[in-house]
Amino acid sequence: MLAYAAQGLPNEHGSAAGSQIREFLRKCDQALDGLAEAAGQAARQLDVDAAPYDAFVGVLDHDARHAGAAIRLVLAQPSIGSQLVDNLNASSHLRAVLTDLFLLDESLKR
Repeated sequence: MLAYAAQGLPNEHGSAAGSQIREFLRKCDQALDGLAEAAGQAARQLDVDAAPYDAFVGVLDHDARHAGAAIRLVLAQPSIGSQLVDNLNASSHLRAVLTDLFLLDESLKR
């Protein structure tokens, strides 16, 4: 998405990256669905107090739902230009999911 945003394309038509952006966004949206459940399963495999992990999985679920809504808003547009994707990249909702995953990844490393 960063590479597409940097190209300055007015729409998705006429470039290789443009032809792939919708499919990439669809896959991203699908990956967000069930992400919290998968994270919860990973946490339950550890021999630790589950309460902090369960609480954080709730945060991840909330953030994933909001990021998914932003992605679906972009997908609903008749044309996806680089500026729109750049704004999506900057979205606090999408960044929150990434930060959640980084934090969870580090906490699960044992």
